[in-house]
Amino acid sequence: MTTFTRRAALASMGAALATPALMKHAHAAEQTLRVHHFLPPQAPMGKFFETWAAELVEASNGALDVQVFPAMQLGGKPGQLADQARQGVCDIAWTLPAYTAGRYLLAETIGLPFMVTNAEKTSVAFHTIMDEFGTEEYKGLKTLAFHTHDGGKLHTTKAPILSAADLEGTKMRAPNQGTGDLLAALGSEPVFFPVSEMVVGLTNGVIDGCCLPFEVVPAYKLQELTKYSSEAAPGARGIYANPFAIVMNEKTYEGMSDDLRGVIDANSGIELSQRIGKDFDAAEAFGRSVVEKQGNEIHQIPAEEIARWAEAAQPIHDEWVVKLNDAGYDGQAVLNRINELLDAG
Repeated sequence: MTTFTRRAALASMGAALATPALMKHAHAAEQTLRVHHFLPPQAPMGKFFETWAAELVEASNGALDVQVFPAMQLGGKPGQLADQARQGVCDIAWTLPAYTAGRYLLAETIGLPFMVTNAEKTSVAFHTIMDEFGTEEYKGLKTLAFHTHDGGKLHTTKAPILSAADLEGTKMRAPNQGTGDLLAALGSEPVFFPVSEMVVGLTNGVIDGCCLPFEVVPAYKLQELTKYSSEAAPGARGIYANPFAIVMNEKTYEGMSDDLRGVIDANSGIELSQRIGKDFDAAEAFGRSVVEKQGNEIHQIPAEEIARWAEAAQPIHDEWVVKLNDAGYDGQAVLNRINELLDAG
């Protein structure tokens, strides 16, 4: 079977073909890498992975053939992505630790309420604490980047959220356990399901709103499903940010030639985390413009109200310190270090 025929067969099974830039070098490839993620290809991270894959091909002079499979095209569920990379279902995966709550405790820490400024700065802080405290957390995997999105907003269908009183009696899609605990403390009923299932929840009225950054809005046309967005006032930290990790099968990485490992190393690490964070900040601005163009209302939650919410979140942080301690970390030292990095000029 020719290379073209094999690719055609993959396409017929619903797999994504490599970009033209990748196919140009396919005949010379020494190593094929499959990248798997859960978002649609038109989402900002979907576009990023196509660009990054092409960069790996170019940097390797075509010795790498990098194929990107968005929207779980290799099968499984988003919470299985890290294991898929570990087991060789794919070679590289983009994972969300919140989808396997309690398994990657250190990585989840950055997802606690009010642990985010902007995406770029928070991504650098996240990668730094993983380097300093979490080198053993992703055993069996080569970690390539750790990053976050910008601070999440509250997008609702019936009324804006300006205080805890506005949350009472609502059902809100929570992005992770810590944010869900905060919503519950403020009087809302948190509902948990992946972002890919959120459209159905909003359409059917199962939820009254969701916690998300603006950058996700265009990919799922959430501006058409919600009418109001509420964000922390300028100067206050964002309500939350989900942490993400790009991980690689360790055996695949170790089995590559020195030159190809060098290509991976040169295109990963804290610089990649910072780059992705910066991209997320740009995508956040675009997503906001889409919401504004739709005519939806964007409200700011007053700083004094956010301060009350942060006080309500303190028990959540305290409980997390105990969890980290039980897992063998110095929990308070971890939180102190994150706050130090986020507060640094």
